[in-house]
Amino acid sequence: MYLKNLSGVVFITFCISTAANGNILQREERGITITENNRTTYIEILRGRDGRDGLPGAPGRDGSPGLRGGSGPEGKIGSQGPSGPASGGVVYTRWGKSSCPDIPGTELLYSGIAGGTHYSHKGGGGNYLCMPTDPEYILPHAGGVRNHAYVYGGEYNEPIQGVNHHNIPCAVCEVSNRAKIIMIPAKATCPKSWTREYYGYIMTSYYQWSRTRFECVDEDQESIAGSAGGGTIGFRFQHAEASCSGLPCPPYEPAKELNCVVCSK
Repeated sequence: MYLKNLSGVVFITFCISTAANGNILQREERGITITENNRTTYIEILRGRDGRDGLPGAPGRDGSPGLRGGSGPEGKIGSQGPSGPASGGVVYTRWGKSSCPDIPGTELLYSGIAGGTHYSHKGGGGNYLCMPTDPEYILPHAGGVRNHAYVYGGEYNEPIQGVNHHNIPCAVCEVSNRAKIIMIPAKATCPKSWTREYYGYIMTSYYQWSRTRFECVDEDQESIAGSAGGGTIGFRFQHAEASCSGLPCPPYEPAKELNCVVCSK
C-alpha cells in the first residue's frame, strides 16, 4: 500500500493480497481493514475528483432535428408606410384653351382645334375631337373626296366669356401624378382631396340640331388666331341651361348657364 498526492488531496492506492509474513489486507465497502500481528486497522477510502480538471473530449455528433414548435402570438400592426407613386396617370381635353393648367403634375401633350360633326348632319360622330395643327397622312388613301364622313371645325355661338363666331382651341393634357379624372356638371369646385384642373361652362350643340356630347369649356375662353369674322360652317358650342322639367327648381335656375369643373385625384 502507498499514498499518492494529487493537487493537495491524498489518495490511497492498494492491492488486496496476503503478505509473506501473514499480514492480511481485506477490502471493505468503503475502505480497507488491515490485520497485522492481531491488530486491526480500518482505513476509509475517499472518492476521487469528478474529472473536471481533465482535457475536453472530442465533440459529439450532431443530434437529429427536433420537432417544429407551434406558432407564436400575432405581432402588433406596424405603422403605415409612406404612400407610393400614383400609377397610370390620366389624360383629358381642355376645351376653349390652347394650354394646360399651371398645376404640378399636369403637362401639355398637344394643342389643337376643336373638331366635330356639322350641326345639320344626322350622321357622323357624336363626340368632339381635339384636332392637331400638324396632321400626318402615312397610311394608304384613296384619291378624291368620297363623301363618307366629315370632321368640321367649330365656333362659339353667343358665348358669355368668349368671342361670338370665333373658332375653338383645345389642349390635351396629361396628369402624371394622379390616377382619376371626372367632369362634374353644375359645379365649380371639386370634392375634398381632389385637384381642380379647370372650370367653366357646360356647352354643346343647339337642341334642335344633331345630338352631341356635353363638354366643359374653360371659363376664360380663347379663340383660334385668324378666325374672327364668323361664317364657319361646322358645329357650334352653345351654353346649356337647366330645365325645370325633371330637375328641381330651385336649386336649379333655368335662366342661368350651367357651370362645370374638371377634377383629378
